[in-house]
Amino acid sequence: MPTWPGSAERTNDGDQHGNTSETNQRTQEESLDSAKLAGQASAEAAVTAAPDGGDATAPRDLTAAAFFDVDNTMMMGASLFHFARGLAARKFFKAADLIGFAWQQVKFRVAGTENAQDLQSSREQALSFVAGRDVSDLVGLSEEIYDELMADRIWAGTRALAQMHLDAGQRVWLVTATPVELAQIMARRLGLTGALGTVAEHSRGIYTGRLVGEMLHGRAKAHAVRALAASEGLDLRRCTAYSDSANDVPMLSVVGKAVAVNPDQRLRETARSRGWEIRDFRTGRKAARIGVHSALGAGALAGALAAGLAYRRRDRS
Repeated sequence: MPTWPGSAERTNDGDQHGNTSETNQRTQEESLDSAKLAGQASAEAAVTAAPDGGDATAPRDLTAAAFFDVDNTMMMGASLFHFARGLAARKFFKAADLIGFAWQQVKFRVAGTENAQDLQSSREQALSFVAGRDVSDLVGLSEEIYDELMADRIWAGTRALAQMHLDAGQRVWLVTATPVELAQIMARRLGLTGALGTVAEHSRGIYTGRLVGEMLHGRAKAHAVRALAASEGLDLRRCTAYSDSANDVPMLSVVGKAVAVNPDQRLRETARSRGWEIRDFRTGRKAARIGVHSALGAGALAGALAAGLAYRRRDRS
């Protein structure tokens, strides 16, 4: 497995401390560059897919827009979980292909922290199962999976907030770690302007199995919003962002108005301390159930692992 950029082996024990510090600095720089690359690629894909505002009504307010996270913000649960369920049902991959990635996401969801090794490994493995597949095939499957497993999970309250911005003549974008192809289908189905999502590299219409930069997560979302704003002439001070997760504080912090929707505890505390608006569309039982699913890594394909194993057991019986 390739090493994380800048993480050369230490060969001199006496230089261990110095080399470790230099390696950590280079790792942070590489991570920042990767997040910027992911954000820029996502913004370019979004503009290309919706050059004239997509299917939404043509905007009248050209400098203001709204940005919505997807998982637990626009829809109940995690989009990648349902996407993986749909792919597993179609035997698109083997359960073993995602064990490592699912476990890393479980660790991240439970601990709430990331490290360079896990980030590198996640970047190598995320979406690697599409390598060699045709982009158009995945788009077609995404259409089916959204209709089957996601359409009825949209929060009515959050959808109403998005419509409020559309009615005001503003553009509305989804911002998610979900593959950009699926994110754009979600936006189109909801009548929104478009979507910023994770960009998987492809050549001549075939996926290479690598990501452009990294998954659109954390700082990468903020970079994507900034890049899109620069491209579309948006004034970020007049824009609004919505999310449920403290991981999205970087995105929420780059706009003039931040709204915590169905927030996790860390984001709720941050929102209170910063005076951000809080909206919660969950009942107590539903909030607890969704929180457990997120903590177990459902938001990043752990559910796909279980689904894949179930299908393999059924096939052998």
